[in-house]
Amino acid sequence: MQTKTRSLWQGATLFGFVGLLIVAFALSVSPVGVEAQEPTATPNDPLWRAFSTAREAIEEERSVDLTLVRNWEFEQAEYQPGGIDSCVDLDDPNSGREVYFGWTFTLTSLRGDVYQARVSFDLTAVAVCDRINAAAPAATAVPGEVDPNLPAPVAGSGASGSFELGGHVLDLSNNTRALMDRAGMTWAKKQLRWNLGEGTGTAASMINSARAQGKKILLGIVGQPSQMGNFDDYINQYANFVGEVAALGPDAIEVWNEPNIDREWPNGQVNGGNYTRLLAAAFNSIKSRNGSVIVISGAPAPSGYWGAAGCGNDGCNDDVFMQQMASAGAAQYLDCVGLHYNEGIVAPTQNSGDPRGEYPSYYFSSMLQRGYSPFGGKPVCFTELGYLSGEDLGRPIPGGFAWAANTTVAQHANWLAGAASAAAQSGRVRLMIVWNVDFPDQGGADPMGGYAMLRKDGTCPACDALGTVMGG
Repeated sequence: MQTKTRSLWQGATLFGFVGLLIVAFALSVSPVGVEAQEPTATPNDPLWRAFSTAREAIEEERSVDLTLVRNWEFEQAEYQPGGIDSCVDLDDPNSGREVYFGWTFTLTSLRGDVYQARVSFDLTAVAVCDRINAAAPAATAVPGEVDPNLPAPVAGSGASGSFELGGHVLDLSNNTRALMDRAGMTWAKKQLRWNLGEGTGTAASMINSARAQGKKILLGIVGQPSQMGNFDDYINQYANFVGEVAALGPDAIEVWNEPNIDREWPNGQVNGGNYTRLLAAAFNSIKSRNGSVIVISGAPAPSGYWGAAGCGNDGCNDDVFMQQMASAGAAQYLDCVGLHYNEGIVAPTQNSGDPRGEYPSYYFSSMLQRGYSPFGGKPVCFTELGYLSGEDLGRPIPGGFAWAANTTVAQHANWLAGAASAAAQSGRVRLMIVWNVDFPDQGGADPMGGYAMLRKDGTCPACDALGTVMGG
């Protein structure tokens, strides 16, 4: 489940980023003359630092005082084509800097004059715009047909409740349950690979195992791309199966896994609109059988592999894929937005400083925003969130994961705890599933044991770190 995802991440580059999720939080100040409403003025807050950088640059460039403003807006934006300087009247059009994403701040003075500046995420590049551009529209669907006649969504209880923590488990035994209890985990996740014609026996066993250990259960149900030739018929059969599983009483179902790559979806058919057709049928079938089951959309593989094109026959960048879903109306057919985050090598509180660059999927906060923005405020469920440490594997970390070569076991534990804390405090995350609790290292190209909370020597530093955060 991990190998191809990693290779796609390795292809993500600054210049390949396209369609960054638009935030565009408009914050207006009611009475004229009130001091600028701005992010909390803490020196390490990246948004405040970016806002201050933009305001100071405008003040210097335009010789104005913007201590007091009528209102201001910001958005996370992509500067294609032309880069960050494409809003500036350059003497030499070819001298623009190759910076393609960051924050755009629009400030309106007390006199009603409008100013705009762009700031790169690492704050090293600033452009005061000569031409004021409106907020960029959300990315729309690129190649692929969307069914305009999706069914009306069936009512259900949705993803109500406060933040909870869980883990992806290999064997939900007494020992694994003890680790999860130490970590404050109330959920277990299992993935079920379904073939046409199979019954619900495996799903029932997974549900019963979780119940026996006192855990809620999330089932990630994935089919076989090779069996999806007759797509309409396949959708009906898959939807009927997940409906039958819902009747067995799981707590949540994730509809597919990483449908934006051709390892999990037929080559040439990867598109958020196509996936939404399957999601809509599955949602209605699940809610018709058991309205209390939380329906989670299939988390895409975080990637910028397809660059400015956004998609190819073999897949789509995750941000483009989710925008395609949103355009097709997917928000009606999910209780929680499925999201993955498995490639961090800095603390979850950081928004810059990754030695690979500033691509959004490298950072917890921008990855959360990437999934939260397109769906009208629907909560996010991290169905895989993990940090890789090969410190104690006893073998060289595989080449495709070289980006994590310097992450220690202590960082692995502390960053998981930090991510849980940040997720809970964000108000946007309903569920965080740690990838993973107890998978051993089996050699080969995918170091699943390096992600595991249970380390090779039998210790579990992450259990105690997470337990502290979760009040254990």
